[in-house]
Amino acid sequence: MVNWFGSLIEGAPWMFPDLLSLPLLGQVSEAEVEPLVLTSVLLSLIVVYLAAKVGSEICIRINLPPVLGELIGGLVVGVSVLHLIVLAETGDSPESALIKLVGWVAGLEGEALQQVSQAESRVISVLAELGVIILLFEIGLESNLKELIRVGPQAAIVAVVGVAVPFTVGTTGLITLFGLGTIPAIFAGAALTATSIGITAKVLADLKKLSSTEGQIIIGAAVLDDVLGIIVLAVVASLAKTGEVQIAHVIYLMVGAVTFLVGSIFIGRILNPYFVALVDRLQTRGQILITALIFAFLLAYLAAAIQLETILGAFAAGLILAETSKHQELQEKVSPIADMLAPIFFIAVGARTDVSVLNPFNPDNRPGLIIASFLVVVAIVGKLLSGFVVFGQPGINRLAVGIGMIPRGEVGLVFAGVGATSGILSESLDAAIIVMVIFTTFLAPPLLRLVFGNTEDAQGLTTAEIKATAPGEQQ
Repeated sequence: MVNWFGSLIEGAPWMFPDLLSLPLLGQVSEAEVEPLVLTSVLLSLIVVYLAAKVGSEICIRINLPPVLGELIGGLVVGVSVLHLIVLAETGDSPESALIKLVGWVAGLEGEALQQVSQAESRVISVLAELGVIILLFEIGLESNLKELIRVGPQAAIVAVVGVAVPFTVGTTGLITLFGLGTIPAIFAGAALTATSIGITAKVLADLKKLSSTEGQIIIGAAVLDDVLGIIVLAVVASLAKTGEVQIAHVIYLMVGAVTFLVGSIFIGRILNPYFVALVDRLQTRGQILITALIFAFLLAYLAAAIQLETILGAFAAGLILAETSKHQELQEKVSPIADMLAPIFFIAVGARTDVSVLNPFNPDNRPGLIIASFLVVVAIVGKLLSGFVVFGQPGINRLAVGIGMIPRGEVGLVFAGVGATSGILSESLDAAIIVMVIFTTFLAPPLLRLVFGNTEDAQGLTTAEIKATAPGEQQ
């Protein structure tokens, strides 16, 4: 689409020549470049919060999950429409309209402006990562560890089926139907295994279904799915580099993932009384919040150190602290921080998504769209099937479980990014993966609203909740 705002900024010196004579707009020395990064970040945050708030408010008024509005807001301000938020990854990345505005006001251009653009992008990206870490920490606080353990076998089955079916069908179909090479097909099939726990968890929280049996199975399965996805990504990345799988590395990841999740929760439950005792002895402001964040960031770091996702560590920290007597107070303290940082993450996901690959009138897009149609079907059906393998839960909404596993979000984009940089994906296959990510990410939130809405009675109780309070089962 036409970057009209960027063109306006580029033409601004000719439209307002008198402004260039002001002292503020003279040449900027190298020492003055660094403050411009802060200026550009502030402008970007203004746009991020405006887009998030406007999008979420519109969606909630038409009975859609607010997170969908944030994703759409990211599309509007990102590379698809206005180019206000462009998360540059390399020196060849285009500058956003906001960066051009900063450069025009400061009289900065060329390599110096590119440095400002890259630094601003890194800051926004880091804030987005912090946002999803805090979001998963909050989700952990709102989850019930005992309930997660109770539905653990069901969640494990959902996760395994949700990874195995899309991967097998996708890889086989790409080879047999489209004649793709084995390694590119395996890579694209691996991209189908991902699940965006951040997007699903936010939708469940918005719908107040996080603590339901369906919600706990979805979250548990999404966490395990994330672990399996990391292992699958390690395998296909190894294939891309060497043409063979490094078995030792895969085993290391599997053992590390299980040890970390089980070990952190076990040790954390032992240390819970000491956490409460420490908080009670502290006398300065933020004693519970800062102490909890230190714990959450420590587990997030440890997860990253053993090549797992930081969000797994943050989620585990939330689960552990949810069992303390301070959990209610801590939820109230963490919620405003999540409100501040989480929208940056969802806007960033939308801003990175280029919907121009969906244009069928561009001949270059057509091969990708044909393959994408196949990938979208496999991506949706494969995850839906995972919901129907839940056992031992009469009355559960299996369709909701399957839909909750559909969104690929930023996880799918990671697969596409690794595949593109490795050079094993053709342009059409890379575009097909991006199209699949777009469809699944934006389709899941309204579908979750729809299926959960259909299982509620007049009082807003789910089928499982109605059964739990039925005569004869009340305490």
